[in-house]
Amino acid sequence: MITFGLIINPLAGIGGAVGLKGSDGMAAEAFRRGAEKKAMQRSEQALQCLLEQQHNCRFLSCPGEMGEQLLTAMGFSVSLVDIKLPSSGVTCAADTREAARQMADAGVDVLIFAGGDGTARDILQALEQAGRSDIPVLGIPAGVKIHSAVYGVTPQASGEVLRALVSGKLVDIKESEVRDLDEEAFRQDRVVARHFGELQVPQLGHFVQAVKQGGVESEELVLADIAAYIREMMEDDEDVLYLIGSGKTTQAVMQELQLDNTLLGVDAVFQQQLVGQDLSEQGILALLDQYPRARAVLSVMGGQGHIIGRGNQQFSPQVLKRLGKKNVCLISSKSKLTALAGRPLTIDSGDCQLDKQWSGTIQVITGYRDQVVQNLR
Repeated sequence: MITFGLIINPLAGIGGAVGLKGSDGMAAEAFRRGAEKKAMQRSEQALQCLLEQQHNCRFLSCPGEMGEQLLTAMGFSVSLVDIKLPSSGVTCAADTREAARQMADAGVDVLIFAGGDGTARDILQALEQAGRSDIPVLGIPAGVKIHSAVYGVTPQASGEVLRALVSGKLVDIKESEVRDLDEEAFRQDRVVARHFGELQVPQLGHFVQAVKQGGVESEELVLADIAAYIREMMEDDEDVLYLIGSGKTTQAVMQELQLDNTLLGVDAVFQQQLVGQDLSEQGILALLDQYPRARAVLSVMGGQGHIIGRGNQQFSPQVLKRLGKKNVCLISSKSKLTALAGRPLTIDSGDCQLDKQWSGTIQVITGYRDQVVQNLR
């Protein structure tokens, strides 16, 4: 019988779809903008993989939305740590750290958490202070920033790792990085990342993601070629709205157009003129109502291969359904694709059915009139 510790950060990821680029300290503003909690839903997607193995596992979790509510609804055996959550229902980092400390003291076999890089830092700190850095930890990706290498590539992938553990399969354990960004700098389009330490993470095939690769793209000529091709497409399609996603690869397109760029947000271009900046999900949907034809220009996240679900949650399932897969222009240098070492590209929209519908293959623009075909899951 395996005992899992489960901690859900209910506020994880609420800033993404509304364009806040993070959730730390931004709950009130996120809710004011119409944000919805999604961490419990993503946790359920992961735990679905354990339903057939309920008799072989049990949980130590937290009251209410931090775990008890979901586990009880799914029929798992659950005991609770001794923490009292705020009457407001708004949890904080201290709640996560105290829960992790108690789970470490109780000797859970594996600690599972749903959150982002800030939650990973809290787990790391708690285990270090408890002297239990040896406990295996696996993250369910639910935050805006997922740079650390302690998560499954999708919630379902995290669940597959857990199912393998419960089924008695051989699962490797690897020391993996916890990294996080300075969110204030992040909101000002400055990427300031730090390494905070390592956690012991169970590994199974390509189900666990690599650390997000930072740094400036060095292949300036390749990016210039890609940007020139996108500009040519815009000239040929004067009635199409272009939604330019986040990142340094897509930034090259905006530089080619000589337009202001939100490095870590979504901008909108029509007839090579800026018509929207740093858009939220609702801002994108409003423009899609205004412009019947639209395309999104997205890049591949270096080291991980995600095209949706990492730092660009403004492209929500509702937005993606409006656009359609055929209207996504994916751009990347070939060196970035080669560095994936055969791993497929990943879509993690939060809508399992949509992810399944979009899986298969996708074309990636890698230069001027130069494209390759990649697997997408």
